[in-house]
Parts: sequence; C-alpha cells; structure tokens
Amino acid sequence: MANLKSTLPLSASPTLVFKHSKENIEGLVQHISSTNDIEYTQDPSSCFSKSKTSHSFAAPHETPTVVFCPKTTAEVASIVSACHERNVAITSFGGGTSLGGALAATRGGICIDFKYMDNIIKLNEDDLDVVVQPNIGWVELNAFLDKKGLFFPPDPAPGAKIGGMIAMGCSGTNAYRYGTMKDWVISLTIVLADGTIVKTRNRPRKSSAGYDLTNLIVGSEGTLALVTEAVLKVTSLPQNLHVGMAVFPDLQKGVDVAVKILKSGHLLEAIEMTDTGCIRALNHSGLSKQKFEVLPSLFLKFAGSKQNVAEQIQFVSQLCTAQGAKSFDASGDKERVDVLWGARKALGNAIVTMKKSPDDIFAHTDAAVPISQLAKLVGESERIVAETGKDWFVCNVAHAGDGNAHTGVVCPKEEKGEAEKILAKIQKLALELDGTITGEHGVGLKLRDLLTEEVGEAGVDAMRRIKFALDPKGLLNPDKVVRLDVNIYE
Repeated sequence: MANLKSTLPLSASPTLVFKHSKENIEGLVQHISSTNDIEYTQDPSSCFSKSKTSHSFAAPHETPTVVFCPKTTAEVASIVSACHERNVAITSFGGGTSLGGALAATRGGICIDFKYMDNIIKLNEDDLDVVVQPNIGWVELNAFLDKKGLFFPPDPAPGAKIGGMIAMGCSGTNAYRYGTMKDWVISLTIVLADGTIVKTRNRPRKSSAGYDLTNLIVGSEGTLALVTEAVLKVTSLPQNLHVGMAVFPDLQKGVDVAVKILKSGHLLEAIEMTDTGCIRALNHSGLSKQKFEVLPSLFLKFAGSKQNVAEQIQFVSQLCTAQGAKSFDASGDKERVDVLWGARKALGNAIVTMKKSPDDIFAHTDAAVPISQLAKLVGESERIVAETGKDWFVCNVAHAGDGNAHTGVVCPKEEKGEAEKILAKIQKLALELDGTITGEHGVGLKLRDLLTEEVGEAGVDAMRRIKFALDPKGLLNPDKVVRLDVNIYE
C-alpha cells in the first residue's frame, strides 16, 4: 500500500534507479544533439570542474559525464525532459561560488552549465523590477543598474550568479539593512524534474494566489527545479555612501560596539566584524590595495542624507572611542570606499590563499543567532577551536548586523574530518542559542545531518516528501539538503 503520510522517513523512501551506463548516456547525448543545437562537452577535466571548486569539495568520482550549455528555457526543458525519460541525474552550474559540496555530482549523470543564459531581459524602471536570466552576476547587474540610479542589494561572493543566489537563498553584507535573497525575488520561471515549465507568478509586489511556489524554490539548492528566468525587485541607489573602519585591541570590544549600534536606533547600511586572522589573510593575499593593522576590526557602511550620515558617523566614532578603539576613520571618497569595502568583499578569496599546500582544505561555519547572542557565539567559537591545539589557520568574520557568523579553518586534507567535527560543535552551539546552522550558504552535503537537529526528524521528513512530490525520480541535485535512499545503478 502506498505511503499516505504527510512526511516521508528515509526508511520509506522509494528505491530510485539511475541509468548511467555508457550506452544510456551516449543515447542521451545523441538524442539531445539531434533535436537541439546545444553546446556540450564530455572532456573529463571540464566535467570535474563543474563539480569541485576551491570553495566546494567533491570526490574524484562525483563528476558529471556530460556538461550541456543551453541558451533558453526551452533548451533547458528539452535536456531535463530527456534526462527524466532516461533516469539520468542532473546537477547545475553557475558562478561556482557555492560552498558545502552543493555542486558535487554525487551520482554522476550530467550537468547543465548556464553560462550562456546571462542576459538582462528587461528593466521596468517605473515598477522597480528587472527580468533576468540565471547566469547574470549580481556585480554585472548592479553595474547596469547603477547607470539608472538603481541597485540590487543581495551581495554574496563577487562571482556569484543570480540563479545560484536563488538556489542557495543567499544574502551577504547588505542583509542587515535590506534583507536576504528571498526578499528580492518577485517571480520565477522554472523547469521541473520532468521538463515541465512553470511560471510561479506575475510581477506584482504581493499576491495571495495559491501556494507560494516562488519562495519554495528560493533556497531549495537545485533539488526541486531549475531556475531559467527571474523577476527581481530593485531599489534606489544609496546616496552619500560612506565606509568606515574601526580597529580594536580585542574582538570583544568590537562586538560590544556592534551590539550598541544595533540597539541605538541608528540604521546603518552594513556592520561587518573581522578578527585578526581575517586581517592577516587579507594582507597575505594581496587582494586589497591597502595593508591593514592586524587587529580585530569593524567595517561599516553609511548612506542617506548628508545630515543623517554625519550624525551616524559621529555617533559611531564616539562609541568606538568610549570602547577603547585604536582608530576609527570614515570616508565618502569613492577611491577610499572601494578600497575599504573591496577588502571586506575579497575576504573569502583571501582566506583560501592561506593554504600551505594546494591539497589543504577550507572548512567553515555559517551559523546565525539572535543578535543578542552574537557575542557569545563568536567568543565560544574561538574557544572551541583554540582548545584543539592544532596549527590550523583560523579566522572569524561576522555579519554583525544580523547575527550571522563564520568561523573558518584551513587545515591539511588528512585532518578534514577532525576540522569538520570541531566546526559541527559550533553549529550545535548556534542551535543551543536558538539559532540556525546556516544563515546564507545553504545545507548542501555538509549540513544534511545537522539539519535534523534544527528542524527535527519530522521537519526533514516533510522536506523529503516535498522533494519526491516534485522530483519523484530523485534526479535533481540528488543527496543535497536531505538524504535519499538511492544506491542503485544500471
């Protein structure tokens, strides 16, 4: 008798069959190439590059056999439909900046690379929205919008693309002021696991028309559908932008200043906190035009009327002095703004340069807690890692404005398991503080089991039921977010 429950435990999951034999894959390629003019490659190195990056791990066998590069929604649908017919797993690739193993082709199959779907389709200035394809980068989108006096706030890694940002439910340094990715997506055009094309809604800012399919897809990590078009909100470009940097003798004083700013009623554009490890990585990387004093620091952004910005800067300056800051300076000069904020945005890539060997791994947390608990999360995170006594590179960076903190370590490949166990303690600490295991990076492979500790077995089983409702063959980015009872190949 069919399982009629609202949830789906792993033990009750259907047995799925992936048909990844050479003959079936070659038949798939022949079928797609005979009916569409879609670029593809079967070069092993090119295929593996779509599964593993310097930010995201994958085993040598976790690689697609073919990479297809469509240009339209219809072409994506034709590829997905053919894969559904032949039981072939599908992963997707955009900017390649995601973390936590989200790109790994754990079951092989094929990859859809969206590199040619990078167009801005239409800007509706009077409606403050823009229609884009998934592989336009947020940096490139903002360069276009800047000429119109507009901008799109979510700002993760500089190389991130809109499709991946939607898939991972990302945010970035602007989240404190503007919210996360889900707050800026109006509607989506998606391709479901069998090739069905769905538009989740039209362009109004609000709608009560049925289930919210848009936000079901945001943050689903490519496991429920593939995004081929998005309607995004945009807003007016911040005026009179200033960036400030405060340097402190110890991290706690920086945390104290951040908390006092949040409680003050002053709404800054961004409040970012870095420890000495972060600053050391920046100086080592050469990615910043400036060398910084190796001490805990706050990077702050201000915008608004001249009077408002002046009042905010004066308030923060006085607060930093009272908390014993070694220095504080703020500037609206564009070159200085670009240097300071460019340093903060380069931090992720800077940390990777701390590898002593190319085989070293970069592991990290993405915990987020209520703001009142941020100081405890950061302090305890430092203690947990310090107690290992390991000679690892360690750093802490926090989006102090919204309670999202990252502890990162760079360690030898053979110590990867030990590092992940240590970092898991920090993720669990975040849960004890009424927080979450991932504020913006997503679950991927790395956090699947910890997800159960956050939402419970019933929560994960409900997610699994949704997964199989939309993807009954388990073809889309299998094994991510929730475990699947899949281990059969033909």
